[in-house]
Amino acid sequence: MSGQLDPAVADRLKRTPDGLVCAVAQQRGTGEVLMVAWMDDEALHRTLTTRRATYYSRSRQQLWVKGETSGHTQYVHEVRLDCDGDTLLLTVDQVGAACHTGDRTCFDATVLLAEA
Repeated sequence: MSGQLDPAVADRLKRTPDGLVCAVAQQRGTGEVLMVAWMDDEALHRTLTTRRATYYSRSRQQLWVKGETSGHTQYVHEVRLDCDGDTLLLTVDQVGAACHTGDRTCFDATVLLAEA
C-alpha cells in the first residue's frame, strides 16, 4: 500500500533530518503511555487510512505494523499533532503487550523519580 500524506498535514510536520516524527502511543480510556516510536510520512499515511498503528523502524529502516508478527496490535482511535508539529499522539486500543520485552508498556522497568 502506497499513498500520499495529505499535504495540509505534511506541511505541519517538523521532521528530524531523517524525515521522521516522534509518535507516542497512549491507551484509550486510561491515558496510560504505552510506547514511543517513529513515523515517516508513509507510516503516518497508513496509520490514518487503516487505523492500524504503523511505525518506521530506524534500526531496520523499514515500516512495521504494530502486532503484525506478535499479534499485539494497536487499533488507532485518534491521532493528534502537538503545537510544535514534531510529535504525534496516537490514542489506541492495545491488544497484548506494547513493549517488545513483553511488558504492557515500555515504561514498566526503571523509575528514575517517584512520589516520596
